[in-house]
Formats: sequence, C-alpha cells, structure tokens
Amino acid sequence: MEKVITPEFRVSFPNVFQPKSFEGQDPKYSLVMLFDKKEDLAALKALAKKAVEDKWPDITKRPKNLRNPFRDGDTERPDVDGYAGKLFISASSKMKPRVVDQSVQDIISDTDFYAGCYARASLTVFAYDTAGNRGVAFGLQNVQKLRDGEPFSGRAKPEDEFEAVKVTESANKDAAFAEMFS
Repeated sequence: MEKVITPEFRVSFPNVFQPKSFEGQDPKYSLVMLFDKKEDLAALKALAKKAVEDKWPDITKRPKNLRNPFRDGDTERPDVDGYAGKLFISASSKMKPRVVDQSVQDIISDTDFYAGCYARASLTVFAYDTAGNRGVAFGLQNVQKLRDGEPFSGRAKPEDEFEAVKVTESANKDAAFAEMFS
C-alpha cells in the first residue's frame, strides 16, 4: 500500500494510546485531523482518487454517493472546538500506531499528546464496500507531534481560576491531625 505523510494538522479526538470501539464495531486506534481549508491536500486527494479507481476501475459501475473522507468542519461540526474554517479527516487502525515527538522519541502519555496539539501522520488509503457502506478511508500508521497547542478540553486551566494561597500554621496542624488517622 502506498503511504503519504500529511501536512501539519491540529489533533482532535485522539485515541492513539488505547483503542476505542463504538457499538457493534471492533476497537480501533484513531484520531481526527483538522486542516486549514487553504492547506494543500493534493497528495491525500490523489491517493483517495486512486483507491476509488483501483476498487472500481469501470467508471460506469462505481457506486453513487461514495462516502468522502474530506469533510467540512463548518457544516458537519460547527459547534465542536477547532472545527470552524477546517477540513477534517478521520484515520484509524486496529494496530496501535507509534506516537513520537519532534526528535522521533516515543510519546507514551496522553498528557503529552492531546486534542489541540499539532502533528503530522503517515497514512494509507483504501476504498471499502461493506454492508452497504461504500467510500474511501484512511489507515493510521504513525504519528509525530510537531508542537503544542491550546487543548480542546473545554476546561479552564487551574492557573486561570485560582491564585496561590499561603499555607498557614493551622493548616499544617490539620494535616498532621488527619495523618494520625489515616
């Protein structure tokens, strides 16, 4: 299978450390890639087109309404953080991808690779015709984190909500008292 390395994208819904399953499906590793609509995705689109041509060489016998892997964030997910002004592509695999940093060292924690960081990925592409569903999908191979970004957690940072407090003598006594009974 041909592989392609994506341009830089923003990570959304990463499931690269533990597989996730949806009802009636096998568990898979996956992520969603958010690309600026102006990003050059010609290499990805060319592989997707080739997958369709290979699966259905006779243009007259190609299924109508093939599912397109290139989706518009403005129309399909307008209320989800980070999707405005973006095209998004999902990629998945039954096999765990390696996730590495800028120095190609393994990242093993989901606190270091998260929704909102920036990455690139190696992908394969395939056309499918399963149980009445037909289209093109991307297979997730490996992922490289390129840089940090504002997390898509919807949760405020503690430093934006709290100020440091001074620990008082009575707080130390309370902790010592609590320790006696633990």
